[in-house]
Amino acid sequence: MQGLIGKKIGMTSVFDEAGKNIPCTVLQAGPCVVTQIKTREKDGYFAVQLGFGEKKEKHTTKAELGHFKKAGTSPKKKLVEFNGFPEGQFREGEILTAEIFNNEEWVDVCGWSKGKGFQGVVKRHGFGGVGDQSHGQHNRGRAPGSLGASSFPSRVLPGMKMAGRMGGARVYAESKRVIKIMPESNILIVKGSVPGPKGGYVIIIK
Repeated sequence: MQGLIGKKIGMTSVFDEAGKNIPCTVLQAGPCVVTQIKTREKDGYFAVQLGFGEKKEKHTTKAELGHFKKAGTSPKKKLVEFNGFPEGQFREGEILTAEIFNNEEWVDVCGWSKGKGFQGVVKRHGFGGVGDQSHGQHNRGRAPGSLGASSFPSRVLPGMKMAGRMGGARVYAESKRVIKIMPESNILIVKGSVPGPKGGYVIIIK
């Protein structure tokens, strides 16, 4: 895959030639620095490691400082490997910008969904609850109800929909059309929504 690391700036809308209002997401795509070239001889596979976002030296380990110093760049917050670039196209320290994308191109955007914490079955799985509050029921409106297992198999089966941690997961939004590119400011405007909060990291894949 080829792509860049970026950030989700927010949502807006644009009008097309027919006057239709299209909801869009504004993404910052790069600039990304080539921090390492993985080779088949040394690493067993080929990939281009890109770095994005500035990081203070006091928050960087010595091993990481040496890694970035070898590439001739400052410490970066986010590192991602891409294995779809042609071999020999880039060198360490080179900067990639939003110019690698084209207007009307289709991209996949990988983000991290908003964390919701520990949630019950109604919010997490869309359960309906017990419904009517008759016959002296108390505080059972959003309860999961029976789990179904009795003397056999005497346990809760794996995969049962229950309460638990929700959100904060890696999510792919596939086939997003690039509406507009602003290469001077590394901005991409893509059609539709993208997972994650404003300011959240995203991986934009060609």
